[in-house]
Amino acid sequence: MGSSFEIDMTNGPLLGKIVRFAIPLAISGILQLLFNAADIIVVGRFSGPGALAAVGSTSALINLIVNLFIGLSVGTNVLVAQYYGASRGKDLRETVHTSILSSLIFGAFLLVVGVVLAAPMLELMGTPEDVLGQACLYMRIYFIGMPASMLYNFGAAILRAVGDTQRPLYFLLLAGVMNVVLNLFFVIVCGMDVAGVALATVISQCVSAGLVLLCLMHSHTVYQVSLKDLCIKKDKLLGMAKIGLPAGIQGASFSISNVLIQSSINSFGSIAMAGNTAASNLEGFVNTGMDAFSQAALSFSGQNVGAGKLKRVNRIVILCLLLVTGTGLVLGIGCWLLGPQLLSIYSTEAEVISFGMLRLETVCMWEFLGGMMGVMVGTLRGLGASFVPMAITISFVCGFRVVWLFTVFAAWPQLTVLYASYPITWGLAAVCDLLCFFLVRAHVKKKLALKAAGGP
Repeated sequence: MGSSFEIDMTNGPLLGKIVRFAIPLAISGILQLLFNAADIIVVGRFSGPGALAAVGSTSALINLIVNLFIGLSVGTNVLVAQYYGASRGKDLRETVHTSILSSLIFGAFLLVVGVVLAAPMLELMGTPEDVLGQACLYMRIYFIGMPASMLYNFGAAILRAVGDTQRPLYFLLLAGVMNVVLNLFFVIVCGMDVAGVALATVISQCVSAGLVLLCLMHSHTVYQVSLKDLCIKKDKLLGMAKIGLPAGIQGASFSISNVLIQSSINSFGSIAMAGNTAASNLEGFVNTGMDAFSQAALSFSGQNVGAGKLKRVNRIVILCLLLVTGTGLVLGIGCWLLGPQLLSIYSTEAEVISFGMLRLETVCMWEFLGGMMGVMVGTLRGLGASFVPMAITISFVCGFRVVWLFTVFAAWPQLTVLYASYPITWGLAAVCDLLCFFLVRAHVKKKLALKAAGGP
């Protein structure tokens, strides 16, 4: 028995279904970003640039620690999509229950790691003394919510795999509103500063995780979760890891380069850090709008590979590339043009806004290149080739940026030179991912033909 929230990805016209899938997902991503945006807006307006810099300085480090495990949820998405497309109910159920239990275990591990390593890692990044204490406090409280965060991400990955992007949107809408209200209460009424915004985020994460778990438990579908059936199936965990671990390493490599870049930004002082925090948060909304099409490429290609309909994958790639380019250009240019007004939401200080505009002028016009890279990465993962985009990302997004830092930026130590590394690496990686797509598609086509002929 299916759900009215699901989308049939393997039959019929694609454009309307991709848009129907992507819009709730984009809104969901924006709501997730509002968790962090509400944090930095509230502390920036009511607690000052120091608190704003403290919250912002933790983002790259948090992503570095968390992204490896978030990547495993990509493995869940691909496996569930392929089993669902192939109508393999037993494998699908085992994958779902393995994923839910694994998410809680991963979350508990991250809680310990985040609390223990917060101070030494922030010090290693060169976080200024005037921000270090607050940044450490924020990060430790934030990581208390890791089990809930992991549970939500893995649960939402299951729903996305079958085309349900609407219910995660409803859950995040409720949690996002709660987060904003609690932020204002804890900071303005209770005077808790960074501790208040971190606590508000943890509570809202617990709400969204609880809702997604209840949804799966009461879904009455083949992917329904039963607590008594939670267990780790070794073959399913290995299948998730085969796809998800490279995705996680790819995400971590992004974060490694971002940590290095953040360390370089830190050398310009807390005002530059505050401006960078506000601008990068605005860019996050642009990236989230585009990432919905990367997720669409992953889920749609995964289901169609499972159903043996490889020709539809070609149309999926073309449509997603066109949609993500248009979205990236409209949102990126719009964000740049409205930069002063948008940045003033985060801070009214002219110097903070000036530093923020420096980043928007260099990066926002070219955000669509990152979106094109994301679509190709999602498609390759949907085809089951997660190692390929990982290798490309490590080479260009991580390796090239590190080289850039120690050569070009070292020769011209300016923020605009530092920020230029973003669009250059996006473009190089997108071209390489596209070339690899043709090779991987040919390999998958050969495998499907062999399987249809009764081969192994």
